[in-house]
Amino acid sequence: MPNNYRLSLAHINDTHSNFEPSSVQFSLSVEQQHYHVNTKTGGYARLGHQIESARQQAAQHNHEFLFLHGGDSFQGTLYFREFQGAANAHLLNMLKPDAMVLGNHEIDAGNSPVLAFLNRIEFPVLAGNMDLSQELTDKEGRLSGHPMLYDYDNQTQCAKVLIKPFYDTHIAIVGITLDQMPLIARPDPDTHFINAIETTANTIASLQQQGIQHIIVLSHLGLDQDRELAEKVSGISVIVGGHSHTLQGLFDDLGLSHTPYAERVNNTPIIHASKYAEVLGLADITFDRSGACIAINGNNYFMIDDELEVLFNPKQDNQLTNLNTLPTEQQINSVKTKLINHPAIRGAQASETIHNTIMEQYRPALNALEEQVLAYIPHDFIHTRLPSKHFPHGSEIAPWVCRSMFKATKHSGEKLDFALHNAGGVRQSLNKGNLSMADVLGRILPFELPLVKYQIQGKYLYEVLESAINAATNNGVTGTGAGSFPYTYGIRYFYDGTLAMHQRITSVELYQDGLWSAIDPEKLYIGVSSAYTALGKEGYDALLKAHWQQDLDTMTLPEAFVDFVTQHGNLIENPLQPNVYYISHR
Repeated sequence: MPNNYRLSLAHINDTHSNFEPSSVQFSLSVEQQHYHVNTKTGGYARLGHQIESARQQAAQHNHEFLFLHGGDSFQGTLYFREFQGAANAHLLNMLKPDAMVLGNHEIDAGNSPVLAFLNRIEFPVLAGNMDLSQELTDKEGRLSGHPMLYDYDNQTQCAKVLIKPFYDTHIAIVGITLDQMPLIARPDPDTHFINAIETTANTIASLQQQGIQHIIVLSHLGLDQDRELAEKVSGISVIVGGHSHTLQGLFDDLGLSHTPYAERVNNTPIIHASKYAEVLGLADITFDRSGACIAINGNNYFMIDDELEVLFNPKQDNQLTNLNTLPTEQQINSVKTKLINHPAIRGAQASETIHNTIMEQYRPALNALEEQVLAYIPHDFIHTRLPSKHFPHGSEIAPWVCRSMFKATKHSGEKLDFALHNAGGVRQSLNKGNLSMADVLGRILPFELPLVKYQIQGKYLYEVLESAINAATNNGVTGTGAGSFPYTYGIRYFYDGTLAMHQRITSVELYQDGLWSAIDPEKLYIGVSSAYTALGKEGYDALLKAHWQQDLDTMTLPEAFVDFVTQHGNLIENPLQPNVYYISHR
C-alpha cells in the first residue's frame, strides 16, 4: 500500500478551434541588446506528439497519466465557422483526453451544438453544475441522460463525477463550469446552472464519505474564481482550470507573463495553460494518501517552429537610429540559441497522423478565404482585454472594431453618437502584413453577430460602463471574465477603480465637431453594439434600459470590419485618440 501517489498530468484549455500553429512573439535580451523573435507555436499536431510522449514516459515510470481539457474548444477560427464542431470532435478524439469540462463557448448557440458534439466524441464532457432536471420531456435533442455528459444530480445536489482507478484506490474528476452561464452564453431556457462553490463542496463531501480522497476539479471558471473556490472549499487535490486565458509560468525573460505555475490557495494548486493551443501544460504531481498535493513540478511549454524571425526591439532600443537595421548572423544565432535552450521551449515535432487529417480533410475549405486579401496592415495592433502598464488604454485593435461598427451603422444615414463593444468580442491581435478574409472571420472576429442600434439615456451609459468594467476586473462583483471590458468609438470615458461603487466612472464625453463635451445624464443618445452585448450579457444589463433597440439585419460585426478595412484600410496607419482612461483598483 503506497504512501505517496504519482500522477503525470497534461492539460490544455480555451483552444478555440486553433488546430494549426498560432503566431507568437517573444522578447529577449542577449548581451544587453533587445530582440523580438517571431515564430509559430502549438496546434493540435504538435500537441498530439507531446501528449503521446508524456503518456509513454508516464507508462515507463509506472505513473498514472491523465490528459484534461479545461473547456472552450468551440469558436475562434474558420475551422469552427466552416465545420460547426465536427472537426473539433474528430481532432479531440485523436488527442484522446480523459475528460473535458463544458466551456461557455460550447453553448454560445444553445444546447443543440452541445448535443451534436456529445454524439461525436469518445470522451466525457463534465458539467457538474449544469442542471437539466427541468429540461422539457418532449424536447427534441435532449441532453439529459446522455452517456457522454456528466451533469448535475438534482436529487443529491452533487455533480456527477468521473471516477477512475488510481493505484490501490480511485481518483475523481469533478467538472465545474460558470454558474453565470446565462450572462455570458445562450443555454436553452430549460437549462440552469447551479452555484459552483456549493456544488463543489457538496460533491467533495459526498466523495469523501465514499472513501475517495484524490479529487481533481476540472474548472471553467477563470483564475480568480478558481482562487475563490480553492479558498472556500477544502479537500480539492488540484484545480485544472480555464476560461481566463492565463499563461502560468515565469516567462518575463521572454517578454511574457510572470505568473507562477501551480500557485497554491488553501494548499490547493491551480494550473492553467493559456489559450489557442499555444502551449501544453505538463505537471508531475505527488499526492499523499489523504489526497493532499505534497509536491507539484511542471510548467507550460511552447512548441515552436524551426524557423525563427529575429528583429531588433525598437521599443527598448531607443539608440537605434535606423529601425530597419537587421541583426547580424552572429546576433541571430545567439538569440536563437538562447530561445531554443529556454526550459519552457520545445520543438516542432508533430503527429503526422493528426497533421495529415487537418491538411487533407479540413484545410482545403479555408484556402479560398485566405487568398482573399482585404488590406495591408502597416504594423501590429495588440489586443489585450484589460489596460496594463504597457497598454494603459487597453486594446489597440478593439477601438478600430468599434469604429467599423460606427461607420457601418452611420452608412444608413441616420443619427448615431457612439459604438460600444466588449473586449471578448475581439479574439486576437491584428498583425502587420496582408489582412485576409480568413484572418477576420477566423481569428479576429469569428462570431457572426448582428449589429443592434439603440437609444439610451446618458445616465445608463455611466451605469453600463462601470458595470462592465467591474465585472471584467471582479471589482466588488463576481464577473465572468475580462472579456466584458468595454471599448468605444465616439465617446471616451474615465474610470477610477479606487472609488466607491457607482462612482467609478468619473466622466463620459461625446466627440462631435472636433470637440469633446460631457454626456448629459438625462439626454438621449444613439449607440450601436453587437447583438450579444445589446442583450445585456456580461455586465451590460443597463443596455436593456434603452428606450428602443433596432436590429440591423443587413450587417454583422465581422462584415462591418471587412467593409471598413476594404474601403478605409489606409486609415489604420494613423493612431486613434484614446477612448479609455483607466485607474485600476489594485
